[in-house]
This record gives sequence, C-alpha cells and structure tokens, in this order.
Amino acid sequence: MNKHEALATAGWRSLLRSHAFRLALLHASVFGSGVALLLGFLYWSTAGFMSSQADQTIAAEIEGLAEQYLEHGLEGLNGLIAERIRRDPRGESVYLFASPDYRALAGNLDRWPKAAADEQGWIDFTLQTPAGSRSVRARSFVLSGGLRLLVGRDVHSLEKVRTLVHRAIAWGLAITVALAIAGGAATSRATLRRIEAINQTSREIMAGDLGLRVPTSGSGDDFDQLAGNLNAMLDEIETLMASVRDVSDNVAHDLRTPLTRLRHRLETLKSSVDGDSEAGRLVEAATDDVDQLLSAFTALLRIARLEAGQVVSAFEPLELGGLADDAYDLYEAVAESRGLSLKRRIMSGCVINADRDLLFQALGNLLENALKFTPPSGDVTIEVVRRGEQVLLAVADTGLGVPKAQHEQMFERFFRGERSRTTPGHGLGLSLVAAVARHHGASVDVYDNEPGLTVALRFSASAAPPAG
Repeated sequence: MNKHEALATAGWRSLLRSHAFRLALLHASVFGSGVALLLGFLYWSTAGFMSSQADQTIAAEIEGLAEQYLEHGLEGLNGLIAERIRRDPRGESVYLFASPDYRALAGNLDRWPKAAADEQGWIDFTLQTPAGSRSVRARSFVLSGGLRLLVGRDVHSLEKVRTLVHRAIAWGLAITVALAIAGGAATSRATLRRIEAINQTSREIMAGDLGLRVPTSGSGDDFDQLAGNLNAMLDEIETLMASVRDVSDNVAHDLRTPLTRLRHRLETLKSSVDGDSEAGRLVEAATDDVDQLLSAFTALLRIARLEAGQVVSAFEPLELGGLADDAYDLYEAVAESRGLSLKRRIMSGCVINADRDLLFQALGNLLENALKFTPPSGDVTIEVVRRGEQVLLAVADTGLGVPKAQHEQMFERFFRGERSRTTPGHGLGLSLVAAVARHHGASVDVYDNEPGLTVALRFSASAAPPAG
C-alpha cells in the first residue's frame, strides 16, 4: 500500500468512526424506514387490492355455480360451466368438475392440480399451456355425492404487477439508502474537514506556535462561532503568557545581574583568603552555589525563549553522525574519569535540518545526565540510526533509570526523581532537551533498558546532503 492509499484508508476510517457519520446513518435509517412504509402501503394498495379483487371474483362465480347446482342439479351445472367457458375465449377463468376420485368430468382443465389446498380450499398452482405457463389461483369444494368442483382465475397479470411492485420497492429502498448514505458521507466529510482544521491548529499551537488561529469560512455558522470563541480565548492566553514571560525574563535578568556581581565579589574575596581555611572553604561553596543559580537562570531563559519562538535558528542540513562523533570526543575523557565506558553506534547518511548548536547542547545534556546517574563500570551509548523516513538520536545508559510512571514528568521543569534528589543539579537539563526537540519538530521517546534508560529524539529525515 503506497502513501496515498494509506492516507485514503485512514481518511475513510476516520469518517466511519466520526459522530457526524453515525448521525447521518441514523437519519438514513429513519428516512429509509419511512420510505419502506410508504412503498409497503403502495404495494398493499395495488397488488394487494388486485389479489383481493381476484378472490372476490372467484367467490362470486362459485356462489353462482352453487345456486345453479341447487336449482338444476348436475345437468344445469355442466351447462353453466360450458356456457361460461364459451364466453371466455382467452381462458382467464378456470373450471373443473370432477368425480370423487378427481377424474375430470367437465371444464377446461384435463386433470385435477397436484397442489394441496389450504384450510379454506384455496389452491395456487401453475398451468402449462401451448402458449406457456400460467399462474392460477382457484378454490375447491365438495358437492353432494363426493363430486368436486374447482373454480379459479388466471392471475399471471397479477403476478407481473406483484413482481414489478417488488422490484420497484427493492430499487426504491436501495436508491433511497444509497442517496442517504452518500449525502451523509458528504455532509460528514465537510464537517470533518472543519473539525480537522480545528484539531490541526490545536496540535500546532500545542507544539509551540502560539500565533496560529483557527481558520473561519466567513459563513457565520456554528463552526465559525466556535472558531471565533477559540481564537478569542487563544488571544487572551497568548496575552497572559506574554505577560508571564516578560515578568519571568525581567526577574531572571534582574536576578542574574546581582548574582553576577556577587560571584565577582566572591572571586575577589577568594583571592584574599587562604583556600584551606574555613573562610576559604565557605567562599568556595558560596561560589559553587552562585554558579548553580546562574546556570539555572540561563537554562530557564533559554527554555522560555525556545518555547516562545524567540530563538532565530539557522536551520541547515546536518549529518548527525558528525555531531555524535564530536560529542563522543568531548565526553570520552569525562566517562573514563568516572569509570564508565562511553560507546557509539552511528549509521552514516542520517541527515536532518537542524540548528547544530542547539542540538549539540541537547545531546550534551543527555550525556551529562547519563554519565551522572550511571554507576562505575556501567555503559553509556550514543546511537544514530535511520528508520524509514525518520532519524533517531539516542543516548542509552545502564544507570539508575526512572520509573515508567514518571517518564512524562521527566521533562517538566525542576523535576528530580527520588533516585536523583541527592545528586547535584537543578532539574532543567531534560526540559531544555524537550524544548530543543519541539523547536526542531521532533518527538522525544523514553525506554527502559532494565537497567538504565534510553532517551531518543526522533526527527524527520532530510533529503538534502549536509552543507560544506
């Protein structure tokens, strides 16, 4: 199945699962039931009426023959049957006067029909003639002495009418249901397009593009009113977020400035005291605390700018193998100093469109986390692999790991799991990784290694070769 067929199949599945299509099917069922009742009434009014008329005609003929038999006996009955046959050259009426053993005595049938009669004496059978087969409906009764009389009529024309009505009902129902379903599908697809436009805009807004708004058709219908309300809500949210972001940026800037001055003064103080003295150790600890605060503020500002779309990136084709090799060279010595084995599994030709500096910082954060939480003699692996139209950049370790229930929380700001609360850090490294991934339109997946953890960034592959 190619891409277009897959998209078409997915579109039909979405249509069939939609509430609008189910509602259209319900309307089609109600409408079809109404049409079926109407056609049933028409059938009863035509074929049913004609069948009733045929039965009444047969009953009237039987009543006349019975009166003739009572007044003039068998001879009068035979004469009346012969007269009626002469007056019916087309043979639409059927008569048979038979002995108790069903042997024909008079009439225009040569033998008694094989079909069995119902409780009221009615018989439906087919009569073979030189002109072809004919459908006959007749009624039989027994005269005195066991003699039998059968009176009926040719209902071939009635069967034709009944067949035509059946066919008209079947086609009418089929066309009605088909048109109702087609109309429901068309209406549902139009509704789904409007809903999908809202969903697509919502997904892109959740991905970080806060400037998008739900499109409107200008018709002023319910969807336009809904889109207008959503857009007004998004405008208000964007305004509030901008206000919060401005306050956060101002606070961070205002705090970074005195912290930077404080660090400079601590450096000056450190140079004037003995490093091995109690005062020297306190100055060193204070400097480390200030460095950690400055690092946290820097990370917070960068995450805020990435999420707000304020970072202008020079996206260009980037071969991830080269980026991974550079990170390996930078952190190999760090891993050795901690008694860890840093490995790499890199597939060539994995090219994406990316900002190299941002991506290198994200990969560095992943490696620092892995090296920090992996015990000595453990392994940390950098992996670059292409899978179809996607490229994965992953860092795997054999460290402490994170409970599966906390995998989504890992990327929240200041998150620190129970196993890492005693380890230095501010809990912003993975938040920055997630912000960089969203900035590149990538997703972040987390897997258990048992022991350890794998964090993988999943990018769309680029067809362009890397620059340079």
